[in-house]
Amino acid sequence: MERAYLGGTAVSRLILGCGNFGGIGSSPAFFGQGESLDEAFTVMDAAWDAGITTFDTADAYGGGRSETFIGEWLRSRRPDGIVLSTKTFNPMDEGADHGLAPARVRRQLESSLERLGVGRVDLFLTHDWDPDVPIAETAGVLDELVAEGKIGAYGLSNVDGARLREAVAVGSFGWVQNSYSLLDRGVEEDVLPLCEELGLGFTPFSPLAGGWLTGKYRRGAAVPEGSRMTMRPEPYEHLRADAVYDRLERLEEMGDPATLALAWLLGDPRVTAVIVGPRRPAHLAPALAALDAGRHDELSALFS
Repeated sequence: MERAYLGGTAVSRLILGCGNFGGIGSSPAFFGQGESLDEAFTVMDAAWDAGITTFDTADAYGGGRSETFIGEWLRSRRPDGIVLSTKTFNPMDEGADHGLAPARVRRQLESSLERLGVGRVDLFLTHDWDPDVPIAETAGVLDELVAEGKIGAYGLSNVDGARLREAVAVGSFGWVQNSYSLLDRGVEEDVLPLCEELGLGFTPFSPLAGGWLTGKYRRGAAVPEGSRMTMRPEPYEHLRADAVYDRLERLEEMGDPATLALAWLLGDPRVTAVIVGPRRPAHLAPALAALDAGRHDELSALFS
């Protein structure tokens, strides 16, 4: 699989998002509703066999279960050339602390390394912006961790343009990980242009907008059981609109919606790599097909 670079580290153009392992994302309310250990192993095996060498997780995913599952897979498979990315900010359980205070960042990284069973992660991100801690203080501890060899490079997630500019003025942040898809194009206003201006990488998450760009949600039909819209619909409720369904129906006429949506992202030179979160090995097929599909520029106008 073609490679790109984040913080000087070679990554696969598709990155395996492991946010569903042991739970759904960082919310304690959904811990235990994601993939089991066996299911996670099956997904990781399929991704690795397909040439996806970069795995993305976070300390809070599944309350630490995601990192634990990856660690067990690493010990079992001993893959050569794996690139690991993890993040911190969110609480790992109900009532636990959160944030980017230097002492907490250091403590959380140590716990991540223990769960993953490694002495170093290649890529490390701030999972959100901490309004209570100056970003310079966070950058300072991240620089220390780089110097100590515990992380290879660091980036930012869930930031706007103003905060990105503030961060790069005080630290060596190398890339941004934000939501971006045909149905969520806010980063085009300031974040993507700024990444291009500053020479930063960009890795979109939620490239299929919680399944909305797969064709599974249809006008007037009940949502499929077990889908994001049954477990965590709040971020996507605004998409239940006739104008959105009109665009999705047109997209389906053009070909496989997921493949087209992912190819649109991969064809953007500002996008370094795309994070995909398949829940089953079969869900990798559109992402792999998108690598060779070519960009469909007319989609930009269709979903404007």
